[in-house]
Amino acid sequence: MTEKEDSFRKLLLATFKVEAHEHLAALAAGLVELETTTSPEHRAEVVERLFREAHSLKGTARSVEMPGIEAICQSVESVFAVLKRQELDPTAALFDLLHRAVDLIGELVAAMEAGGAPPEKPRISELVAELNGAAQGRLPRPPPETGAPEATATPAAPAAPPAAGKEENPPTPALVAAMASGSMRISREKLDALLLKGEGFLAVKQKMAHQCEEFREIGASLVALRKGWTRMRPELRTLRPEGGSANGGAAARRQTAGRKLLDFLQSREDRLADIADSFALMAKGIEQDRRAVETMVDGLLQDLKTVSMLPFSSLLEIMPKMVRDLSRDQGKEAVFTSRGGEIEIDKRILDEMKEPFIHLVRNCIDHGIEKPAERPGRQKPRSGTIAVSVSHWEGKSVEVVVGDDGRGLDSDRIVEAASRLGVQSRQELKEFDQRKISQLIFRSGLTTSPIITDLSGRGLGLSIVRERIEKLGGSVFCETEPGRGTTFRILLPLTMATFRGVLVRLEDRAFLIPTVGLDRTLRVKRGEIKTVENRETVTLDGRTVPFVPLGAVLELPRKVPKESPEYLHLAVLGTGEHRIAFGVDEILNEQEVLVKDLGPQLIRVRNIAGSTVLGSGRMILILNVADLLRSAVGGAATVQVAPAAAPPEGKRSILVVEDSVTSRTLLKNILEVSGYEVETAVDGNEAFATLKTGEFDLVVSDVDMPRLNGFDLTAKIRADAKLAELPVVLVTALESREDRERGIDVGANAYSIKSSFDKSNLLEAIRRLI
Repeated sequence: MTEKEDSFRKLLLATFKVEAHEHLAALAAGLVELETTTSPEHRAEVVERLFREAHSLKGTARSVEMPGIEAICQSVESVFAVLKRQELDPTAALFDLLHRAVDLIGELVAAMEAGGAPPEKPRISELVAELNGAAQGRLPRPPPETGAPEATATPAAPAAPPAAGKEENPPTPALVAAMASGSMRISREKLDALLLKGEGFLAVKQKMAHQCEEFREIGASLVALRKGWTRMRPELRTLRPEGGSANGGAAARRQTAGRKLLDFLQSREDRLADIADSFALMAKGIEQDRRAVETMVDGLLQDLKTVSMLPFSSLLEIMPKMVRDLSRDQGKEAVFTSRGGEIEIDKRILDEMKEPFIHLVRNCIDHGIEKPAERPGRQKPRSGTIAVSVSHWEGKSVEVVVGDDGRGLDSDRIVEAASRLGVQSRQELKEFDQRKISQLIFRSGLTTSPIITDLSGRGLGLSIVRERIEKLGGSVFCETEPGRGTTFRILLPLTMATFRGVLVRLEDRAFLIPTVGLDRTLRVKRGEIKTVENRETVTLDGRTVPFVPLGAVLELPRKVPKESPEYLHLAVLGTGEHRIAFGVDEILNEQEVLVKDLGPQLIRVRNIAGSTVLGSGRMILILNVADLLRSAVGGAATVQVAPAAAPPEGKRSILVVEDSVTSRTLLKNILEVSGYEVETAVDGNEAFATLKTGEFDLVVSDVDMPRLNGFDLTAKIRADAKLAELPVVLVTALESREDRERGIDVGANAYSIKSSFDKSNLLEAIRRLI
């Protein structure tokens, strides 16, 4: 292959990767839609669309010589052809098979991207054979009864269902449409670099604005100086000598010097007038240049923002399949609905929000949606609903609402978990209202899960959600109604790097408060600050709002003023009933700024979101609104993810129960290197005898063992009065949902799968338990 041909093939493969991801996203979303629709007309429309997607992907795979993908697409196409002719009934087993096909194609594309080994050919051949059999009427064997939704099951109706045959957020590949309209693709790295360079012009605009302000001040000084000369002119004239020369040489010299001095002053006055006129023309020209530059920069930034904006649906399109897969794995039924997906937001924010969204949706399924058998007894349909709504908020932000119609939060279990974590005393926690209890779930390490698995139970998911959202300059709140469901409300800025903020002064320091989260600024008389229940407050809109000096929250040293000012300047942060008025010395102005992070040395600083440089060249700090609100009420000020494996305090003793000598040695070495004292046992009987004769802080046990397996050992430990509280971690190859549930039933504290074994996960679970 020549160098030119090799270069062309690389370009072709790069194009194929992008196009393949688009087709896979459309296939995954379409399959979920086909599985949940009940309208025959809509079903026919979706089948036709899926048929075309599979056909197009097959053609592109053939063009880049990907025979595995081509073969799978050919068989998938055959299945859709039979479905088009209505010669095959869509069943849950058939949909599972088609989803497996999409997943395997995704693995093949990922392997091509990473340059790794593709999936084994027997897997591809076996799947193709199953698909061909399904196309000929030999349907796959139905899966075990898990309560998963059948194709004929009627899903729970969303609050505002779309019209029949029409999608709310169709998974149309935007880039394919763009290419059809004569556009071109550009890599994400190049676009991000272009955005950063364009946003850098904001500093030029601010610098010119500051220089124009300085020119205006100098011009005003020159005008005042000319007025001073004009007022003094009559006085100077009285000093001019009149008549002939004075007698005597000294007097004549004084008269001559006086005339020269007056002539010099007159010439300086004329020169000052010329300079003032020239400066005024120069200032006018610079002001015109500033306006021209401002117009161009604003236009450039607006165009760049438009380029960087993507519809929210590009993030939501992966959710229907994820909800389907996770709910089936948990033995539950759930459908995903969304509204407002057409609203556009900075693509960098969408990239950052992908992981938080996955955490939230997983939380809704894991903790919210009930089992199908439970829901009818609560006057709910068997299938739960996870709904996302996106809308503009006050014209400057986006509000994203993620909710489920599940069981809601269990306040008692949250309080119990918070008490164990040491957030506050149990008595103080019992005095919390529902709103405060709901916000506790964002604390790092707090979990109500009865068992730690590879997916949940560590109390980090929602902590990561809050940390990521607040890093973007947004905020998140949780609302719940027991028995009816839980809702997460997220406020996000429209753009990531630039935003508007209000500049405030505290003595000789200046800070910027983002307008996102800023309710208002105002000035009140000092007498309006009242003390209620030993706390200063101010009345706004007929409601009592706490008052806190901003300097006190930031822990800045304050000088004692000689006299108290008559008026106080307030910056009110928060929304609705959750507002706090922060006292500042002065509200300066509002301006758009370019955000700069604090660098790798200061990844997370309490109450600080970043920094910016003003037009004067002065660097100031940008405040973190969410942190300020928590600091003001004495809540948690920082969000820190617990380390994966912190060293134990002192020597803790662990009993490892494992019949395989290799696995037993591996676990023993991992734990001993981490500072634990370890003893071993080869089965459950030996382990229980060892527990009765020794003292241990925790048990790590395999499940599948001779004589007494791990489940029975755990149950036996829980039945013993002296050992009932001993933590038990099950490490096993059994990864089915039924096995995990059995681990919960017998009382295990954590459940780790050997096939996805990660020693950091195991050590973290142990650290949490002891």
